[in-house]
Amino acid sequence: MKYNKTYIFGITLVATLGGLLFGYDTAVISGAEKSIEAYLIRPLGLNSLIHGATVSSALIGCIIGGVISGVFSNRFGRRKTLLIAAVLFFVSALGSGFPEFIFFSKGHPSIGLLLTFNFYRIIGGVGVGLASAVSPMYISEIAPADIRGRLVSFNQFAIIFGMLVVYFVNWGIAFGQSIDWINDVGWRYMFASEAIPAAMFGMLLFLVPETPRYLVLSNRDEKARSVLSRINADKLRAEAIFAEIKQSIGRTTERSRIFSYGKIVILIGILLSVFQQFVGINVALYYAPRIFESMGAAKDASMLQTIIMGFVNVVFTVVAILTVDKWGRKPLLITGSIGMAIGMFAISWLSYNEIIGISTLVFIIIYTASFMMSWGPICWVLISEIFPNKIRGQAVAVAVGAQWAANYLISSTYPAMMEYSGALTYGFYGLMAVLSALFVWKMVPETKGKSLEEMESLWKE
Repeated sequence: MKYNKTYIFGITLVATLGGLLFGYDTAVISGAEKSIEAYLIRPLGLNSLIHGATVSSALIGCIIGGVISGVFSNRFGRRKTLLIAAVLFFVSALGSGFPEFIFFSKGHPSIGLLLTFNFYRIIGGVGVGLASAVSPMYISEIAPADIRGRLVSFNQFAIIFGMLVVYFVNWGIAFGQSIDWINDVGWRYMFASEAIPAAMFGMLLFLVPETPRYLVLSNRDEKARSVLSRINADKLRAEAIFAEIKQSIGRTTERSRIFSYGKIVILIGILLSVFQQFVGINVALYYAPRIFESMGAAKDASMLQTIIMGFVNVVFTVVAILTVDKWGRKPLLITGSIGMAIGMFAISWLSYNEIIGISTLVFIIIYTASFMMSWGPICWVLISEIFPNKIRGQAVAVAVGAQWAANYLISSTYPAMMEYSGALTYGFYGLMAVLSALFVWKMVPETKGKSLEEMESLWKE
């Protein structure tokens, strides 16, 4: 099938900057969370629950951003929604790094300063929520059917690459510096560094088009034809795709409510999101340096081991990119679930027996590698493609909102759960991995090779 590969990949790369900022914003806290504890939590005499809530506060914004993404993407379009996200990323980066700006004095922690820091983190979280829903949706609505899985998976690659970049940035800022300097100044540079990719993302979005599906939804047929003609080298092919889109949207005009295609498709989207978080991946990402420190590694060594994990994540995300359109979505998800269960149950057993060493690192890598070749990218692929055209914006918003709510629940409860029992905590994540495999086997349809318009045939109107 012929299409303009250079143009498509250029558009995809710009859209995946939303994924990169998603990863950057959610992982930047991993290098700064102990400094936040030293600078804001301990001086105020606050407990581990407040610390966990502060570390995870951006996730409140992620929930908000995910929930409102449907309204924004349907009202303003996919591209303008990503522009809004870029602005929020930029403001959050500078505000989180320098929360004392205007209203407070540096070096004087207070409840007001803690709330202001959390406010800026929540603003960034709204940007993450918007980008997490709209970036893969944008790519899926641009991409040809036979390479859609691969292109949407690039968004997950960008998320992981963003995390890897920020691990390097955090490590570079902390390297050779005293703990006192990191706790006073270093953490600020970690947050503020995000302003650079956020500004780049905002500027590059002016160079890409709106998606043809949204253009048809908003009755801009000629513009949709123009974009499809640029994507497809064959003009007849572009017209055929336009006719399919037009027919799909015309057929569902009177059935635009979110449950137009039944409740099962919405339930599957929600459960995909919930299982992606309940397997515990973001605990490993957010608290990675602390997990390695608890194994006996020093501060610099724990961040270096986190970078090693980041490289493993990138490699196995590439595995998913290369196989998702060949093997299909379901085989990768089930294989990944099995690998995650093995990794988490092993870590649980090691924790129960108080065995600390290289074996723990090995099983953490097995666990994260299994996630990155499966649930990491494939969940986003399915959420972006499984819903019919007319309800996609609304349905993706519900699924992504559920995902961030699950993320917040898992991440904010981790410190308290670990205080109770590390073995039970990791055992719970292993059990969720087993249940996720059963869910995919029983309920999730295979979508490999189907056009977005063909998704409607999976669900009874």
